[in-house]
Amino acid sequence: MRIEHIRQILHEQGAKTGHTERVLRAWLQARPLEAGPRHQPAENFLPLQVRRTLPELSRQLQGLARIQAEHPGQDGSARLLLKLADGQSVESVLLPRDGLCISTQLGCAVGCTFCMTGQAGLLRQLGSAEIVAQVVLARTRRPVKRVVFMGMGEPAHNLDNVLEAIHLLGTAGGIGHKNLVFSSVGDPRIFERLPRETVKPALALSLHSTQPGRRRELLPRAPLLSPEELVEQGETYARQTGYPIQYQWTLLAGVNDTEAELEGIVRLLKGKYAMLNFIPYNANEGLGYHRPAGEAVAELTRRLNRQGILTRIRNSAGQDVEGGCGQLRARALAQGLC
Repeated sequence: MRIEHIRQILHEQGAKTGHTERVLRAWLQARPLEAGPRHQPAENFLPLQVRRTLPELSRQLQGLARIQAEHPGQDGSARLLLKLADGQSVESVLLPRDGLCISTQLGCAVGCTFCMTGQAGLLRQLGSAEIVAQVVLARTRRPVKRVVFMGMGEPAHNLDNVLEAIHLLGTAGGIGHKNLVFSSVGDPRIFERLPRETVKPALALSLHSTQPGRRRELLPRAPLLSPEELVEQGETYARQTGYPIQYQWTLLAGVNDTEAELEGIVRLLKGKYAMLNFIPYNANEGLGYHRPAGEAVAELTRRLNRQGILTRIRNSAGQDVEGGCGQLRARALAQGLC
């Protein structure tokens, strides 16, 4: 389901734009659809036919995403396996400090060799309402003030639905634009579309290597942009929006934690409006990669910061429950649960 489909349902029942936006705001706040300002009864602000439509619409919206399994982490996060209306499952993560990581596709076509999500390829796109439904569901459990599109899928491959969801979250959803973080391997279309949007999200770009050949090995079906081209495009967007680019770097022991890569990072990011997020690998059984030692990660981070590259260690949330992106769904599939 797309957000425009919700609008069309309400329009066909006589809803004006103001009525529709009020219903959408109530949904985004995880309140009853007929909830109005200052606890006024719905008959004071919604037409009768619209009110009659709301119970069935509410049922449909609640069915877009339901919790199938929840795995709390010791860091205050919680990894959620969500059941969609068609019986398929996706993952989202409640993050500490009012954050939420959500999925945009069922599966992924990029095929990153260190990621469980991409192993089965792309099954289908999520509609914009299914994307927003993950936020609504999370808000029934805790406040959500920051949404990162870093779960299952490549958002740039579902661009219309993702941008429709971002627009609603950044307007009726009340989330600050820089707190909506669009994560991508660097599809050229995002650099064309995002600057033209009313709601311009912050951008996180998956770099993972400064060496074109190695990056191609790690991200085999990413667009043919060199690391230099990716950083150049990212820098332009950062200057346009006033938000620094977050470059994502999954640290793989013996693969991209080398001296050559450190020198490449300094060469590419020195003086750029950017920050580098080191993400120590969250082990996926059978994929053949390993997590670097904690002190080695800390030393890499210190060295880059001394070189003027703002670098942070971003441990994947909920590592103690072994719920790296795609792992919960993979385990559920193996057990015949989805």
